[in-house]
Amino acid sequence: MTPSSPSGPGSTGPAPASGRDRPPGEHDVKGHAFRDEEEEPAPPPARPGRRITWRKLVVMPAVLAVVLVITYVWITNVHLDSIARNSLAGDTVRLRWWQHVRLTAISTFWVLIIAIPLGIALTRRRLRKGAPVVTAIANIGQATPAIGLLALLVIWLGIGPSTAITGMVIYAVLPVLSNTVAGLKAIEPTLVEASRGIGMSAMGTLTKVELPLAVPLILAGVRTALVLNVGTATLATFGGGGGLGDLITSGIQTQRMPVLVLGSVLTVVLALLVDWLASLVEVTLTPRGLEVG
Repeated sequence: MTPSSPSGPGSTGPAPASGRDRPPGEHDVKGHAFRDEEEEPAPPPARPGRRITWRKLVVMPAVLAVVLVITYVWITNVHLDSIARNSLAGDTVRLRWWQHVRLTAISTFWVLIIAIPLGIALTRRRLRKGAPVVTAIANIGQATPAIGLLALLVIWLGIGPSTAITGMVIYAVLPVLSNTVAGLKAIEPTLVEASRGIGMSAMGTLTKVELPLAVPLILAGVRTALVLNVGTATLATFGGGGGLGDLITSGIQTQRMPVLVLGSVLTVVLALLVDWLASLVEVTLTPRGLEVG
């Protein structure tokens, strides 16, 4: 509150105004007029925005659905000779699709089982010095051409889906491993010390402080590994693993463009679908305090 300035003849200040003439918010305190300072009302707290908008939910599936419909209309109206019809006969396309999905799901599962615990272990004090060595070994697996790695595994393990899955795991473990290590190392050390200072155990600090803060980087690595596995699974055909690679290689070997195009389109659609699903999971699991923008 601030006093009003006095004025008037024969006195140090004017007589206080009557209650009728007094402006709103002004009152007398020991013969002096005071005005209450008006406080601006605090703005209402902003509602958090929706993490997953309707565009993110609708646009990509709609585009993929249109692509599949156009491909189906084209493949049913194009002329197919006996060789092309044999390549697409019966449930061949659906079988190859599910083989591809299964190869991707199983290999990604083993990547997560191996890479995330290993990345956590390499950020602990006892094993921290071994992180560069393990990362370099994982880098060798991804630096090796996928077809060459699969050929070596076929010589060693023989032909079969397990050989293809092993090669896919070796090829895709690096993004998840390196992102897990990077995400945990990027955490401010004072946050970890503060959690230990209030009595949290090492496991509690890991699960309630470190991993939630590292989630964005870890999920980015998982998303990369998923897309890599979808692409690498097309090479499983050379190791007897099946998948959409069977359609692609059949189209190339027999020079039948419809078979080749169908296998390629389905692979691209699956890769984009997996990436879209992974992006939804990434947005959902990222703590709100770590969201950018």
